[in-house]
Amino acid sequence: MSAKAISEQTAKDFLFKYICTSSAVQNRFRYASVTAETDWGRLTQEHPWLLTEKLVVKPDQLIKRRGKLGLVGLNLDLSGVQEWLKSRLMKETTVGKAKGVLKKFLIEPFVPHKQEEEFYVCVYATREGDHLLFHHQGGVEVGDVDAKAQRLMVAVDDKLGRDQVTKQLLTHISDEKKEILASFIVGLFNLYEELYFTYLEINPLVVTQDGVYVLDVAAKIDATADYICKAKWGDVEFPPPFGREAYPEEAYIADLDAKSGASLKLTLLNPRGRIWTMVAGGGASVVYSDTICDLGGVDELANYGEYSGAPSEQQTYDYAKTILSLMTREKHPQGKVLIIGGSIANFTNVAATFKGIVRAIKDYQGPLKENEVTIFVRRGGPNYQEGLRVMGEVGKTTGIPIHVFGTETHMTAIVGMALGHKPIPNQPPMDAHTANFLLNSSNNVMTPAATRTASFSEAKPCDDVTPSKKSKAGLPADPLHSLLWPLKNVVTGDWTEAQASSGFGGAKATTLFSKHTKTVVWGMQTRAVQGMLDFDYVCSRDQPSVAAMVYPFTGDHKQKFYWGHKEILVPVYKSMSDAMKKHPEVDVMISFASLRSAFDSTVEAMQHPQIHTIAIIAEGIPEALTRKLIKMADEKGVTIIGPATVGGIKPGCFKIGNTGGMLDNILASKLYRPGSVAYVSRSGGMSNELNNIVSRTTDGVYEGVAIGGDRYPGSTFMDHVLRYQDTPGVKMILVLGEIGGTEEYKICQGIKEGRITKPVVCWCIGTCATMFASEVQFGHAGACANQASETAVAKNQALRDAGACVPKSFDELGDVIRTVYDELVASGTIVPAQEVPPPTVPMDYSWARELGLIRKPASFMTSICDERGQELIYAGMPITEVFKEEMGLGGVLGLLWFQRRLPRYACHFIEMCLMVTADHGPAVSGAHNTIVCARAGKDLISSLTSGLLTIGDRFGGALDAAAKQFSKAFDSGMLPMDFVNKMKKDGKLIMGIGHRVKSINNPDMRVQILKDFVKQQFPSSQLLDYALDVEKITTSKKPNLILNVDGFIGVAFVDLLRTCGGFTRDEADEFVEIGALNGIFVLGRSMGFIGHYLDQKRLKQGLYRHPWDDISYVLPEHMSM
Repeated sequence: MSAKAISEQTAKDFLFKYICTSSAVQNRFRYASVTAETDWGRLTQEHPWLLTEKLVVKPDQLIKRRGKLGLVGLNLDLSGVQEWLKSRLMKETTVGKAKGVLKKFLIEPFVPHKQEEEFYVCVYATREGDHLLFHHQGGVEVGDVDAKAQRLMVAVDDKLGRDQVTKQLLTHISDEKKEILASFIVGLFNLYEELYFTYLEINPLVVTQDGVYVLDVAAKIDATADYICKAKWGDVEFPPPFGREAYPEEAYIADLDAKSGASLKLTLLNPRGRIWTMVAGGGASVVYSDTICDLGGVDELANYGEYSGAPSEQQTYDYAKTILSLMTREKHPQGKVLIIGGSIANFTNVAATFKGIVRAIKDYQGPLKENEVTIFVRRGGPNYQEGLRVMGEVGKTTGIPIHVFGTETHMTAIVGMALGHKPIPNQPPMDAHTANFLLNSSNNVMTPAATRTASFSEAKPCDDVTPSKKSKAGLPADPLHSLLWPLKNVVTGDWTEAQASSGFGGAKATTLFSKHTKTVVWGMQTRAVQGMLDFDYVCSRDQPSVAAMVYPFTGDHKQKFYWGHKEILVPVYKSMSDAMKKHPEVDVMISFASLRSAFDSTVEAMQHPQIHTIAIIAEGIPEALTRKLIKMADEKGVTIIGPATVGGIKPGCFKIGNTGGMLDNILASKLYRPGSVAYVSRSGGMSNELNNIVSRTTDGVYEGVAIGGDRYPGSTFMDHVLRYQDTPGVKMILVLGEIGGTEEYKICQGIKEGRITKPVVCWCIGTCATMFASEVQFGHAGACANQASETAVAKNQALRDAGACVPKSFDELGDVIRTVYDELVASGTIVPAQEVPPPTVPMDYSWARELGLIRKPASFMTSICDERGQELIYAGMPITEVFKEEMGLGGVLGLLWFQRRLPRYACHFIEMCLMVTADHGPAVSGAHNTIVCARAGKDLISSLTSGLLTIGDRFGGALDAAAKQFSKAFDSGMLPMDFVNKMKKDGKLIMGIGHRVKSINNPDMRVQILKDFVKQQFPSSQLLDYALDVEKITTSKKPNLILNVDGFIGVAFVDLLRTCGGFTRDEADEFVEIGALNGIFVLGRSMGFIGHYLDQKRLKQGLYRHPWDDISYVLPEHMSM
């Protein structure tokens, strides 16, 4: 959602902090917030004016017309305020249809003033600009400001001047107040723009001889602009509409949403309700809510929400467990139903998301059974068959009634089943779309010939771009009427107003895509590009539609893709200008840029005249930036599809990105060849559902566009409906409208005035909104009605009255489409063409593996770590558990090296070994090499490696050898003396015995520390005791032949492996054999080597050269030739 309401206190904070005006704004920051927890003593300390001034008190919970509802206390002292609050604070009250508890109040100084000193001012955003409303009579009795107020529209990118304000808004104001008001209004408008407000109303605004007083404020800001305004906004709290509580679960899901690239939404409507939903897709979530309400379930509907945008398995699990937790807290006498619905996904792997839901169902199977929950599932999209199979299996294994349906079942049919209005089929037929799984049996890798003749009713396709018919530029001639348009349900003037939606004169193309369309893709979206190329191939295009890609973050290179059976290279450029220069045939740009960079990349694309269509996929672009793009596009004659869209598709010609889903859906919905029906929708997910419905009820889709869910899409319903009207191949038009905005009324206008003559089937989703007691913001940013004319119910009736074919509900949409199509066939307008099988496309290896169709030996195997899930796993233990259990470095080493959770004493011993082996001064060979390398100017890795390469039997590498020698002798039953004598006889050194400096008289304290720990903590130390007996023998011959630190760690580690209880004898011996113990020294000493490297760099030591006097030069005195 973009436009979100903020509290009056937050709005005044912004206003007082950042308004820039010469007018004297009084009472800045003089307000106090009161709740049931307020400490009045502390409050009066923070705001001493509460004790000395007359006060006003009012609720601050997004309640309109508080004065008329008796919810404002005026001219009270502090005790009067407290008394006034006693009967209201934490008390339930009714505002319109909404019931809620009054929890938060605002106290401000009372401002004595006259009625004639009250004014009304409001700024709000529309597609073409920002509208200023001013009325010289403000206050409670302001009445219908839409009819009374003076108006001024500031077009997008225009500036507001004082002269404009004075001449157009302040005509009824006395001269002494004009300057004050003009300065304040200009400052207010600049603040509105700078802080990305979408609505800002002050009523009343009081102007006295002392200055300007801002009394009551209502405001909304564009929440998507947070990344721009964070420094000034801070952390904004968005209160829920009055009548709906703010639940911690909603905040939890909102936090998940903020951290995810996917979309996760949850609104609790009635936590005690029996009907719960978990719907994929913003548009689909509205359709399911509509259907539930249509079938009488409004009072039992517990929640509204959606998950979309390919959430991960873990994210879906977190979302699902939240829903299941909520719905199983309280039993319902009739049991409960959970509707897991969705349209046909474009790119989300259904099976992957269902895995998360299945995990949640398994975790909550007990509570689900206790609450008698029945689950109904309907889904389509990539790998949906596997997803439905897994969902059905969990129903059988848990005993929970789960009914699963695929694309063969109408999207909302499960609602009727869940509510008892329709019978539940025993075993519904399942579609198995396998055409794209088949390899082409021929060896010919050329592009196949055309697979279907054009519809007999279709005119010969023309690839030339033709401009649409000339329209009268601008809005209605009457300026007052034109400004009223966004607020009133008024259809006036010529139909052409709709086409020139912003009043700019750039002629736009009627035909956006053909079989020869070439595009450049912004962003490294290889999966989407491969999907486009596969679509091109199956449509029998001569050449791929993607000419190039632009990705500023890598150098110019070529990216490999498949064209049918063979591999091709697509160039990738760092700059847009390079791509355009080298590919003059490109006329479409598809932008996968992020919400932060989409604006700049789109502006850059529009600098190139060859571009006539741009698709912007990103969701969350601030509305102010989108409106600038729309203005620029209108001036340049560019059609923008999006933002917040999946794109569009023209069967047999071109598809945008992930539109239409994967090839199985392309084939099932017959999108590889043109049909006779063209549609326009807001929702991307619902556009794929329309593909399915149209393919099952008609001869198929001619073209389909999802304009996007934002309040101001780059192109409107009417833009595309008029294109379809002027396209000979289109015989009927389908529009899936939505609650919010007034664009559908322009279609009514076009039908009434005869500009639209082709049959129009239309349905506006969001009819449930009028049944809810409080305002609900649906999944799309633009799906919110600000007045009665913007409701789906009002728009559906207007379309019906205008002559469009409007079903009674979404459930009946397919039936109406079929009826209209059959009539066109009967009249001869449409002559269905003969079907020809499409060419086959090889399946990608990765997807075939995902579907379980193939297997291949892995190149690598690992059993210690898995990074593929939501969190890192060490030897089966999630990283969060590693920290929760405080396992430390020794515990992590146990997991990664030994695949065991070692006892705490063993973890501590490992850490002690790392500590004592960390360093032994600069003179040892490894440290010496590291230092020499560092002083030669080498980097850290090179210097560290130089030191590590000296480790071996003579330096540091004796752990393994000592462990092997002592273990072999001990295990064979050899006495310590016999072992020493044998090694001497064989001429071998005993590894781990001997030290250059330390001796029996000068013991190594490192060994002593470790010895004390082992004796206290280890359950047994047989091998260490054996080694100490050997030491007694060797030191009797020479005092420095002690058990050194390498030898001690080697033998003690064997004792640890053999006696800790985590390993068999064979496993313990295997770790010694494969060199695990030397790893302790390598890991520990690496810390010291790095320390020496940093030390040399810090001391800025130069290149090392060994002194001559430390070298013995031994050369022959004379060499004769």
